[in-house]
Amino acid sequence: MLDFFSIFSKGGIVLWCFQGAGVSESFTGPVNALIRSVILQERSGNSSFTHNALSLKYKLDNEFELVFVVGFQKILTLTYVDKFIDDVQLHFRDRYKNELEQRGALKFLLNNFEFGDDFHRLLREAEVSSKAKAPASMRNFNESEKSKKTVKSMIETKDGDKSKEQGGKKSKNAKKEAESGGDQAKAASQTASKKAVENGNEGLTQEEIIERNRAKFISKQLGGGKAEKPSKSPKPQKPKGKANRVWDMSGKSIGELDYSGTNGNNSSDAQNQDPDATAEPLIQVDSMKGDLRGVDYESSDDDDEDEVVQEEERVVVDNTKKGAKKGGFGGMFGMLKGLVGSKNLTQEDMEPVLDKMRDHLIAKNVAAEIASQLCNSVAKKLEGKVMGTFTTVASTVKQALQDSLVQILQPKRRVDILRDVLEARSQRKPFVITFCGVNGVGKSTNLAKISYWLIENGFTVLIAACDTFRAGAVEQLRTHQRRLNSLHPLEKHGGQPAVQLFEKGYGKDAAGIAMEAIAFARNQVFDVVLIDTAGRMQDNAPLMTALAKLIAVNTPDLVLFVGEALVGNEAVDQLVKFNQALADHSKTDKPRLIDGIVLTKFDTIDDKVGAAISMTYITGQPIVFVGTGQTYSDLRSLNARAVVSALMKA
Repeated sequence: MLDFFSIFSKGGIVLWCFQGAGVSESFTGPVNALIRSVILQERSGNSSFTHNALSLKYKLDNEFELVFVVGFQKILTLTYVDKFIDDVQLHFRDRYKNELEQRGALKFLLNNFEFGDDFHRLLREAEVSSKAKAPASMRNFNESEKSKKTVKSMIETKDGDKSKEQGGKKSKNAKKEAESGGDQAKAASQTASKKAVENGNEGLTQEEIIERNRAKFISKQLGGGKAEKPSKSPKPQKPKGKANRVWDMSGKSIGELDYSGTNGNNSSDAQNQDPDATAEPLIQVDSMKGDLRGVDYESSDDDDEDEVVQEEERVVVDNTKKGAKKGGFGGMFGMLKGLVGSKNLTQEDMEPVLDKMRDHLIAKNVAAEIASQLCNSVAKKLEGKVMGTFTTVASTVKQALQDSLVQILQPKRRVDILRDVLEARSQRKPFVITFCGVNGVGKSTNLAKISYWLIENGFTVLIAACDTFRAGAVEQLRTHQRRLNSLHPLEKHGGQPAVQLFEKGYGKDAAGIAMEAIAFARNQVFDVVLIDTAGRMQDNAPLMTALAKLIAVNTPDLVLFVGEALVGNEAVDQLVKFNQALADHSKTDKPRLIDGIVLTKFDTIDDKVGAAISMTYITGQPIVFVGTGQTYSDLRSLNARAVVSALMKA
């Protein structure tokens, strides 16, 4: 029933493998897919993986750096697999412990691991134990407890009645005793109150008591006797009349209020200037040639040093308290045991630290589900691993989590747009990029930033206005086009504008406009086509269908999802549903999904950069661009280590 079972080292050396009878396909493909998609991407929180028609279960042995993988058909329900893979791991470790302790690839290649007999024995035992037990037969009346009761046991005897009467008398006597006890308690409370009054004057002489009473009497006389009690229902005050509003500009002439002839600098020649002809003063032309600069963050090592020290002290103190109960030398032994690597890490050791790390990630805007999966993955990665000398659980877990986050943010494939545009130019076709996302995340603004970056690198850009739904969308792109052309005059591009806008107005089919724009760019020899789409919520089925149609019909070279850095759990829902919609409405077996992410408003979140982790973890795709401001030059690439440093910052 099993297709294959493989035992290999984390270095990639297969120590032993088994292939089921009648299975002709090699298991290399599924195992390599497991390594690429799960183990290398730090997604080992879940111990199962699906590849085509196969379901794979795996277990990591961190002490000897081994991986145990079993594969079987997805349609089968094998309940014994989890226990079976644990048994195989224990038996393999026990049998070849000496060989496994000899680390090194050459040692593994020279050793011969004959494990077939033990494997088949364990498999038979697991299959036998998993067989369903026969249903228990129904008991007859003679076997039931009711048959053991006799008629005599159901008849009440006189002894029972007497006992009831005696019990009733006892209860009455108990009530009387309780009443007498209550009277005594009341008398005791009265005497106690009297004593309290007498004791209220303790510490005062007779003269001091007289002076105090005299002062109270004088204060009453000066206050006019008894203090006036506030009226229960105060008289309602009469409402004030409505006051006339005085305007700031009242009394001034109309001529003084006319500012149409001056601009912000109080100059009268504003009408003679073209507002789009002047370049942005904060933008330096020719400053974005080549690859984009990475996002910069200060290292958090110094900031986190105190936190790590406190965590280490807490662990050592806990160990000291546990050891102090056993003897006089227990405190010193517990302290050394907390520092020196003398045992393997267990789930119980890591649980307090992982809980703290999980809360820290959630506070930094990482989705709660993603934070839990990351911590579970780190726990599986470290379970059974021998700690280094003079290291604590907190520092070990934190370093492992930091390495996992860096691995997640580093893309599986590099998206080099400049190289891809040059390759498309050599083939005499435009490079097409489609932007999609929810409402208000900055798709049009960041499209203009990317246009500016491409123009800086010598490419011509055609913007396709496919947002035919939102009022003002076409005018916004036209404004960006005029400003970009003013920053890059015609003389620098052979007398042709660096960027043009292709638009057909509102209410038209977006997929048709995109197709016409791509054909126009091919005829006019544009290097890049940037397709702007309408913002849509992930739950809007008609608009999601239209987006899937646009991508399926035009097959762009790159599909970028534009998302805010401000979102937390919402990022997971958006990306999952966008990908699901693209897959559901695609007519091909391999649907076109999101290829990369543009993370906007990154300058507004300080060190709460968890959205980057959530988006990358869900899609497995890289963050291509990061928007860090409001000008065209505020565009960066993602620096994984800088983002993780900000994320781990206390």
